[in-house]
Amino acid sequence: MNCIIRKAEKKDVPAILGLIKELAEFEKSPQEVKVTVDELERDGFGPDAVYKAFVAEAEGKIVGMALFYIKYSTWKGKAIYLDDIIVTEKYRRYKIGSKLFEAVIKVCKEMGVRKMDWQVLDWNTPAIEFYKKYNAVIADEWLNGSLHENHLKEINL
Repeated sequence: MNCIIRKAEKKDVPAILGLIKELAEFEKSPQEVKVTVDELERDGFGPDAVYKAFVAEAEGKIVGMALFYIKYSTWKGKAIYLDDIIVTEKYRRYKIGSKLFEAVIKVCKEMGVRKMDWQVLDWNTPAIEFYKKYNAVIADEWLNGSLHENHLKEINL
């Protein structure tokens, strides 16, 4: 399969949102996708961009993406957080996920970050096995914490 990996462009945002929705379906949480095309455009391509992305293009269409951003670790310093790698189901098994993951690893090396973090659901065995091929540490001692929009609104300051 001939596939190219390139930096995402603003014109790719509708396809990126489609991939996000496909992942949400796979993770049995389609109702959780609140982000819009306008937000993705503003937040990834505006003057105050907070994320970067790569897309995978095959057969003239976007078939995958990796979305990441810079974070800071109090222990390690500058780091990258890989929010998602998504490859549409029809195009899995063609090493597109590996190409996307490696594109982000290349950014890590270029930036001289000390680590790259991400999350994987404990039931997503194919993804866990994918990351283990890279000798990734899949920790089980850390619990994820979140305050969602409704929680944030409830807190009186």
